[in-house]
Amino acid sequence: MKNEYTARLEKIEAVLRTWLPENPGPSWLEDVFALPGDSVSAGLEKSLSLPGWDLVNRGGKRWRPLLMLLAAECVSGEQGAEAALALTPLVEFPHNASLIHDDIEDNSDERRGKPAVHLIYGSDSAINSGAFLYFLPLSCISAWHASAEAKNRVCQIWGEYMRRLHLGQAMDIAWHRDYGSLPGLDEYDRMCRLKTGCLARLAAVLGIHCGFFGAAQYDDPKALALANAFGEAAEKLGVGFQILDDVKNLTTGIPGKKRGDDVVEGKKSLPVLLYLHRNPAKKEFASRCFAAARKGGAGVPEVEEFIAALDVAGVLEDANQRGLRLIGESRKVFTGAEAAGFPLKKEGRELMAGLVDLIS
Repeated sequence: MKNEYTARLEKIEAVLRTWLPENPGPSWLEDVFALPGDSVSAGLEKSLSLPGWDLVNRGGKRWRPLLMLLAAECVSGEQGAEAALALTPLVEFPHNASLIHDDIEDNSDERRGKPAVHLIYGSDSAINSGAFLYFLPLSCISAWHASAEAKNRVCQIWGEYMRRLHLGQAMDIAWHRDYGSLPGLDEYDRMCRLKTGCLARLAAVLGIHCGFFGAAQYDDPKALALANAFGEAAEKLGVGFQILDDVKNLTTGIPGKKRGDDVVEGKKSLPVLLYLHRNPAKKEFASRCFAAARKGGAGVPEVEEFIAALDVAGVLEDANQRGLRLIGESRKVFTGAEAAGFPLKKEGRELMAGLVDLIS
């Protein structure tokens, strides 16, 4: 099973490197910008591509583009996966763009085990390169071997989800800037679905569309229903993944980041919200810990004091169970013999199940 994922991931990496190479040259300028290869001074294009390439090159789970391929395989096997492969940058590049911008907005100093991109290349270059990663997928759509109608549809879907992603980020920023704010749990769920579940949903929706690519059923209501069912399940998977990630930040720590970074950022993660909604009298205590962490970093005693309070209150385990439950719900959709009345291919379902298990 592991080799099955490895082969697909290698293909995904090859596509990512094509559009974001380590050493871009004249042909890259022509393909991406429709400009002559000598239109800028030699090597100057790296000031745009290098910060993004650096972050992508550090690795990452790549589960979103893999989910996209497997969703297409659930519909039409290898043919669907082949159609989806060329569009995998549409979910992976925006993900990395969001990490670059996140680290600037949150004053983070580390990402994937190395200094945050803006600390190496400067905030100006990092912002520009991050924004470029949001728009680079448009080149992938233009180069995709498909009809103008199919490209149009993909472009509309992609644009819709990019707008949702930024709305979710705006909600998160507003909350962690204001120590005194206390979003409702429903508000948190909406923010998380927009900010984190959004790209997972995009991956599944695009995967289903690619699975029907060129088929008579492309515009069939069943195709749209299946895309919606898989999209909803993928969104839950993304939210569940984020919740587990937030719990890890406050317990074991996340590789490549410091334990308690979320407290430094003032992040209103699910464990924090559960704690404050159940213990409204602790709001001042939480604000004090957030303020101390923002001022002194993850090493101040208030960070461990706050994490200990969350643990004693049982909210870390409750949040962890919520994340696992959402992932379990998504797994049922992906692994069922059919979804939205459409039969799913066995190999695709089995690989999807394995992917969900690896994520959780």
